[in-house]
Amino acid sequence: MTSKSEKVALITGGSRGLGRDMALQLARKDFDVIITYNSNKEAADKVVEDLKTLGRKVIAMQLDVAKTSSFDDFVSQVKEKLTSDFGTNHIHSLVNNAGTGLYAPFDSTTEEQFDNMVNIHLKSAFFLTQKMLPVLSDGGSIVNISSGLARFSNNNYSAYAVMKAAIESLTRYQALELGTRKIRVNTVAPGAIETDFAGGFVRDSKEINGMIAGGTALGRVGLPDDIGSVVAFLCSSDAKWVNAQRIEVSGGYYI
Repeated sequence: MTSKSEKVALITGGSRGLGRDMALQLARKDFDVIITYNSNKEAADKVVEDLKTLGRKVIAMQLDVAKTSSFDDFVSQVKEKLTSDFGTNHIHSLVNNAGTGLYAPFDSTTEEQFDNMVNIHLKSAFFLTQKMLPVLSDGGSIVNISSGLARFSNNNYSAYAVMKAAIESLTRYQALELGTRKIRVNTVAPGAIETDFAGGFVRDSKEINGMIAGGTALGRVGLPDDIGSVVAFLCSSDAKWVNAQRIEVSGGYYI
């Protein structure tokens, strides 16, 4: 029989980039982990194997966060996996991380592009969290992932940044309304990070990388492990009195 997990975290978009490091850091804080992936099962399976070497229970589940119609079935599957693989009925933490970028001028952004951003970033965090509430433990935690672009403005990110600004407002409302269950809700807003996000835009362009580093007080571009440890902290009891907060993790960009 599967031994009971003390703490399980579910991270959407956990197969690569920031989500992968979040899973790793949570495992190091003694969380068992469920990650979701959209299409790259091979990458997700690699994360599973990496985390198992840390002695944690971990599984990967397919989820397209843009399809809210799939959330009921997904939550049912999560319930089954919690019982069969983790020996529990609840998760302790939910991290709404999955997303994709959009680099498009305001004057030519299409309605289809805008709606896609709504579905991926805003509707998913709103309705997946809603559907997961019966599975989320009282006294648990939610972390929503925003962006530094909700504070400062760069050309061609209007549709993406608007969604992240909405996520920050959603966090405060979730914290208010879920407070009766002692569920904490916080936002992490990464700055520019060297990942494959947006086609590796920051990671692969020496010019862009240098420009961002030059505008950052600590003098470099962020790395995935700059973010994962902050998310793990917010999910843990170390952050038991941190609630409804926006924590920007950008090394001091545009201050």
